[in-house]
Amino acid sequence: MTSIYLSTKIKASRDIVFDISRNIDLHIESAGRTEEKAIDGKTTGLIGLNEFVTWEAKHFGFKQNLTVKITEFNRPSTFTDEMIKGTFKSMKHVHTFTEYNQGTVMKDEFYFEAPFGILGKIVEKLILKPYMTKFLIERNRILREYAEKTTIKNK
Repeated sequence: MTSIYLSTKIKASRDIVFDISRNIDLHIESAGRTEEKAIDGKTTGLIGLNEFVTWEAKHFGFKQNLTVKITEFNRPSTFTDEMIKGTFKSMKHVHTFTEYNQGTVMKDEFYFEAPFGILGKIVEKLILKPYMTKFLIERNRILREYAEKTTIKNK
């Protein structure tokens, strides 16, 4: 299994950051380069405990579907989504939100495993980990910008 750990400082309240991180519409916006859209389950608004969403996106030139379910939810400090159907052998994304003096630290713990045994392990390390890291960094950049703009508007 491969792991990605990211930490993003955001100058916004933990409540705002938590909610934008589970906003289906903002996820679609942040994943624009993959033409991602929600096609089943919770397809708009805020996703919550035991809800699922099926994403359709284009990765590596191929259209793929991924269904994830929110398996843990403790607002506003953490939530976890896990793959229940998709291309990966397994996938789990733990989102954690901690207050600091200027806002919120949003942490991502992203775990995934590719199918196909040893060949899958090689693909994980050489191709999928850099690709998914870049995907998550871009997503977090857009979420940070949105949260900080929202905070400025609310002052």
